[in-house]
Amino acid sequence: MMEAALLKKWESVASRFHELTDQLMDPSVVGQPAQLRKLSKERTELEPAVTLLETYQGLARQLEEAAQILADPTAGHELHRMAMEETAALERQRSELEAQAKEFLIPRDPKDDKNLVLEIRAGTGGEEAALFAGELFRLYTRYAEQKGLKVDTVEASETGIGGYKNIVALIEGKGAYGHFKFEAGVHRVQRVPVTEASGRIHTSTVTVAVMPEVDEVDVQIDPKDLRIDTFCSSGAGGQSVNTTYSAVRITHLPTGVVVSCQDERSQLKNRTKAMRTLRARIVEAEREKQEAEIAQSRKSQVGTGERSEKIRTYNFPQNRVTDHRVGVTLHKLELVMEGDLDDIVQALKAQQQRQVEAAPA
Repeated sequence: MMEAALLKKWESVASRFHELTDQLMDPSVVGQPAQLRKLSKERTELEPAVTLLETYQGLARQLEEAAQILADPTAGHELHRMAMEETAALERQRSELEAQAKEFLIPRDPKDDKNLVLEIRAGTGGEEAALFAGELFRLYTRYAEQKGLKVDTVEASETGIGGYKNIVALIEGKGAYGHFKFEAGVHRVQRVPVTEASGRIHTSTVTVAVMPEVDEVDVQIDPKDLRIDTFCSSGAGGQSVNTTYSAVRITHLPTGVVVSCQDERSQLKNRTKAMRTLRARIVEAEREKQEAEIAQSRKSQVGTGERSEKIRTYNFPQNRVTDHRVGVTLHKLELVMEGDLDDIVQALKAQQQRQVEAAPA
């Protein structure tokens, strides 16, 4: 059974939903477009939880009816059997609904709905690490597509054989950061590299950074603090891709953060994308500085993005992927590499939810 406090909160959400429904029919609200949009948005966000509650209450009524049959000594054996089967099925449905409801009722990270800047860098392992960086980017691109998100490359340093020393991308869409925030950290790959003649298994690492995009109003950057350089775009091996000076490199002088973008043929578009990445990096750098100063205990929390921590291992010979934060091991590495991350992400979300529930009010 659901905890009384959560059930009460669920019911209060439904009460607020009906209150909003009444307000939206009020002529004084209809005449205020800004207020109308605000209330409509809030109502839309609450509607899934309310629909779920109505289904939950319907299940409760069905369970009560089944319990009455089971308690009735005059009911026949066959009716008792049917009531027991129905009770078991309804209990399973109720547990599933309670799990779904908690996602609506537990306080959400306000950053979850933001777009994000994804940065993948080859770590230890040389060319093999760079190759896996490329495969990891492909994995994330597939995962993003499954979630209806758009992936837009900002900056990439290719190695020439399908790998990347580093690649930066903007991922945009509803709930983008919420889907990717657990990916920050060190990813370890164990396999026989294509360049290994003796068949010996190598261990390489790739670093992933996940930064929520920051609005212009959230971080003020003085144009005088920027050095902006333009240059010709180039591809793998340095061959000219674009003979115009469309590529942009922006240096934030106070922090030393440097961002470049040459993905677009338009200098203006490259500059816009580079500025979006720059804002996210500046805020991320400040966040890391503050976390380092606050407490070492923060390292144990899910999703902190500690780069020194190996969060996941991809073992190709055993067709195994293990997320070390939740102890989840899946023997379907080939599917994970095609973007099937849901089992791991859901386990991490569930762990985070338990931590939120256990935290003192």
